Amino acid sequence: MPTGKVKWYDAEKGFGFLSQEEGADVYVPKGSLPREVEALKSGQRVEFGIAEGRRGPQALQVRLVDPLPSVAEAKRRSPDELHGLIDDMIKLLEAKVQPDLRRGRYPDRRNTKRLAEVVRAVARELEG
Repeated sequence: MPTGKVKWYDAEKGFGFLSQEEGADVYVPKGSLPREVEALKSGQRVEFGIAEGRRGPQALQVRLVDPLPSVAEAKRRSPDELHGLIDDMIKLLEAKVQPDLRRGRYPDRRNTKRLAEVVRAVARELEG
């Protein structure tokens, strides 16, 4: 089976091109990707069958050789950093939100927008 790298792939259009280690670029339609793969990333190494189509070589049965590492996992904060982030969030909520809620009113919109961003950031970190 020939091997190569993903030159580019557009998930919306459902196709892209692979660059072979030897030879011309190869068209890759969405139908030749494994079921569990939604899209390919540039630079990803793949193995593929090849057939001559009307417009040149076309990839068949693409298989990922070495999937790229997850960017989210690489950027994930350490448990100590996450602990500090959560601690700061709790302090902000106690200082900016709870006093207004105790008085029977909603917090000021200027504060809530920033606080909502902090809470979302913590949620993204927890989801990993």
